[in-house]
Amino acid sequence: MSRALHKLKARTVETLKEPGRHSDGGGLYLVVDKPGPAPESRPGGKRWVFLFRRQGKLKEMGLGGLSETNGLAAARAKAAEARKVIEDGGDPIALRRSERAVPTFGKLADELIADLSAGWKNPKHKDQWVMTLGVYAKPLREKPVNEITTEDVLAVLKPIWTTKQETAARFRGRIERVLDAAKAKEHRDGENPARWKGHLERLLPKQSKLTRGHHAAMPYEDVPAFAARLREGDRLGAVVLEFTILTAVRTTEALEAVWSEIDLEAKVWTIPPARMKAGREHRVPLSDRALAILQQMAKARINEFVFPGIRKGRPMSNMTMDKVMRDMAPDFTVHGFRSSFRDWCAEETSTPREIAEAALSHAVGDQTERAYRRGDALEKRRTLMDAWAAYCATEPVPREPVS
Repeated sequence: MSRALHKLKARTVETLKEPGRHSDGGGLYLVVDKPGPAPESRPGGKRWVFLFRRQGKLKEMGLGGLSETNGLAAARAKAAEARKVIEDGGDPIALRRSERAVPTFGKLADELIADLSAGWKNPKHKDQWVMTLGVYAKPLREKPVNEITTEDVLAVLKPIWTTKQETAARFRGRIERVLDAAKAKEHRDGENPARWKGHLERLLPKQSKLTRGHHAAMPYEDVPAFAARLREGDRLGAVVLEFTILTAVRTTEALEAVWSEIDLEAKVWTIPPARMKAGREHRVPLSDRALAILQQMAKARINEFVFPGIRKGRPMSNMTMDKVMRDMAPDFTVHGFRSSFRDWCAEETSTPREIAEAALSHAVGDQTERAYRRGDALEKRRTLMDAWAAYCATEPVPREPVS
């Protein structure tokens, strides 16, 4: 730190425009940020920092942005307090952190989920974060974030590291994200104990290569028999599952359907871009059976959702259809019926590839080809979806035993 103090003048502080650090002496600097797109880097943005050495390392302590209440005199007073702490053998950053309430891992995790979830299109992402950081991270939740160690992280990872590999890998990344947020908020310093590269990769056993294959799909030949079983019961989960199969949509697209998207007269369901994985509007032609299901749901309408959940103002949980699958066809998944539909298109119909892919809301061709093909082939897809519904309604034929 420079011995000379009070180098800057109040007028200079107001008029300085040159980006960089400008010393007032004694470790106090006025930082003029470079022009840039981020708010903190806007032209003319100015803030105070205090630089000092601690155990041979140069450390930077933020003293806040330049303002009417945090001008030159206020910054000098803060710097003087920091110098006094250093003279007494202390660390002003550590002292300031200790004076703040350090949140627990659980509290900061919940805050981070709330902040991040605003940008997630699929509500399932939030459910996954809540589950892993609530259940698997339970031993960490009551610990202050500045006390989380590598051993703490290993203790929650090891039980699932080799048995639930993909979940464990994502769980580790979420712990790292929470602890990175803690450091950004000055609740902890040093290396992140959940860091993988050069750290946990040396302490955890190597996982076998993760396979991210297709969702387990029921053979299309078995779908009619399965659909018939769905129609036999009166479970709401079976109703929405049959509707999902008939329309070949994704789980959340069906569960979050609202009545304003449905045109019963035109027999069209229009899913807005915000609810589609590809971010494009998708029109779904509705077969007679799909319409019958909607008319059945309309009689019991209680809110805007076509398939309402038990929680007020919320759609049905995705666990509802999963429960039906576990009870009736545990070897297959709900999402897999999209593959069943696609296989049926290829094996049992002469449907052009682009029509079958459009029915699944898949992009076909390069950007130029898509630009020339502006329509969505709704009527051609209507013929296809009517045929699919008719196939799903056929009497199941027992398979001959293999000799």
